[in-house]
Parts: sequence; C-alpha cells; structure tokens
Amino acid sequence: MLAHTASLFAFDFYNPLPIRVEVSDAPLTSDAGLLPLRQFDHRIGLTRQFAAALNDPRDPDLIDHTFPEMVRSRVFGILAGYADQNDHDTLRTDPVFKLVADRSPTDADLASQPTLSRFENAIDIPSLFRLRDVHIDQFIASFAEPPLTLTFDLDAVDDPTHGSQQLTLFHGFYEQYQYLPLVITCAENDAIVRLGLRHGTATASLGADDDLEYLVTRIRSVWPDVRIRVRGDGGFGNPTMYEVSESLDVIYTFGLSANAVLQRETEALLAEAVRRWDETHEPQRLFAGFWYRAGTWNRPRWVVAKCEANGQGTNRRFVTTNRAGAQTSLEATYDEYAMRGRARTATRSSRAGWRWIG
Repeated sequence: MLAHTASLFAFDFYNPLPIRVEVSDAPLTSDAGLLPLRQFDHRIGLTRQFAAALNDPRDPDLIDHTFPEMVRSRVFGILAGYADQNDHDTLRTDPVFKLVADRSPTDADLASQPTLSRFENAIDIPSLFRLRDVHIDQFIASFAEPPLTLTFDLDAVDDPTHGSQQLTLFHGFYEQYQYLPLVITCAENDAIVRLGLRHGTATASLGADDDLEYLVTRIRSVWPDVRIRVRGDGGFGNPTMYEVSESLDVIYTFGLSANAVLQRETEALLAEAVRRWDETHEPQRLFAGFWYRAGTWNRPRWVVAKCEANGQGTNRRFVTTNRAGAQTSLEATYDEYAMRGRARTATRSSRAGWRWIG
C-alpha cells in the first residue's frame, strides 16, 4: 500500500499557516473544493471588499464573529449549495469552512444560524449602495486593458420563495410566490455586474433605468471612450429605457411587444414566409425594417421585424434599436439581439433558488 506524502495542492490565503491538501482516508470534510475558490477570492479581494462595505454598529469589545468571517461563511456556504442558514449550525464546526473564514480548524466554532440571521437583517441601505460599487469595481478590475466595447444584458429572473419573506408576492405568469431580481451581465466576460433584489410582482424594467445610468456613468469615468451596448427583452422595451439609453449615448436593442399596428405592418412579410414554406417545406426566416412611433413615444424609432414559418407554425417578433447599420443589416441586428444572455442560462436549483450556469 502506497502512502501519500506529497502535497497535491497548496494555498496561501490563510496567513498564520500554509495550507496543503493531501489524499486521506479520514472523513474530514466534503467541501474541500471551496479551497481553490477561497484562494481566488484572496487574489481578487471580493469578500474582503464586500465585508468592508458593510456598516458594523456593534461594540468592538463584544464581537466574537467579525463581518469578514460571517460574509465568507454565507458566501461560501451558498457556493457549496447550502442556501439555508440552518445548515450553518453544522457547517460552523467544519474545518474547511473555518479555513475559508480565516480560522484554524482547531479554533472556536464559526457563527451560528441565529447570529448569521441577525447579521444579514442588520445590513442597512447605505451598505447596499456601497456593495453596488464593490461589484462595479470588481468588474472594472477584471479587464487587463480598457475594452473598446461593452455589451450589457438586462434580465428579470424569477426567484421562488418558500416562506413569509418580506416582499415575496405571487406572480401570475410564473404561478409562484417569488422575488423578481434584476440582473445586468456583460457579454464580453460573462460577469454579473449588477444584481438588484425586487418584490415578486415588479415589472421587468423597474429600476433598470437608474441602474443603467449609474453603471454607464461609473464605467465612463474610468473608460471615457468605451462604446456601450445594452440589450433586453420586451419587458425593457418602453419609452423610459429608450430615452435613458439615448441620453447616455448607449446603443440599445430591446424587444418590442406586438400590437395591431405592428401586425398589420408585417402581414405581407408573414404571408410570404408561409408561401415559401408551403412551396419548399424548408424553414423560412424573413426580415423587414421600418420607422414606427407608438402613442407614448416622443419620436419615431427603427423597428426590425422577424417572421418565421416552419413545421411548428409561424412566429413573429419585433425589436427596437438605434444600432448603426440596423436599417441595412436587418438579420444581423436581430441575431445580435437574440444572442442576449446566451452564455448565462438562469436555472432553478432545489437548494439555492436560482443560479447562473455556463
């Protein structure tokens, strides 16, 4: 029988002692995979900056558990699939969780579930605004050199709730009690740049204009020449989002809900797609573009229409855009919009509510 004496991995995020990972038959922990994540966190300083942004009103002489410790307990607990705070009554003794929270495995236990609950409920609104800046700062720091173009995708994501959480409400479309967070992601590096928790029946675009304005202003204060594009589905296709994008000199493509005028404008195109399908039995995908002004708009805007006919029937979609070249490159304009959020599929998890996967 061979003895494993060589270190397989080594980490340096825990200052008092080096950490070496070796093969062992002893049932020490089931979450050693958190160690490389903690090493990465040590390099980028995310949880350190996260904790520093929070207001801690406690008496320093009476503190047993620091904010960095509790932030890391919860962040890495969620990463490991332990969304429920009750899990921390067991995890607080786990040697890996102690290490990621900067404690030795032989040190006192981490914070209990009631302590973590009080910690989360004590976070004030100014702390949340500072956390917004932490996320943007982390995003900016993720680029080795200034980007020429940034593409931000806006998404409203259903987050089901299972208790009496504050502002959880029943959403008729999703048929569940939920929150409806707003997520802003970057297509260039798949980063989540902004995340805002909203009540369960919020409109898709609630607060998106303010979030977009703040994000664009912050980024251009660092990279004044970067060209910014924004994409969103029909829930973001409204005058407020058009106007804030135009005032910020942002290139936008938003989905547009169909109405009688748009359907009438594209009847001939849809009929042509159906005719070609009937003749060839090959899927048809035709495009048209035209200027359109809804009654609530302050001026006409360019609309690209897509009409499809295939074995499943017909499909008609519209987008509004100020993208350069959209009047001549109709298909390319729509296809660029359709790539929105493709690398980040929102899926539900039985343990964590929702998560992003590649």
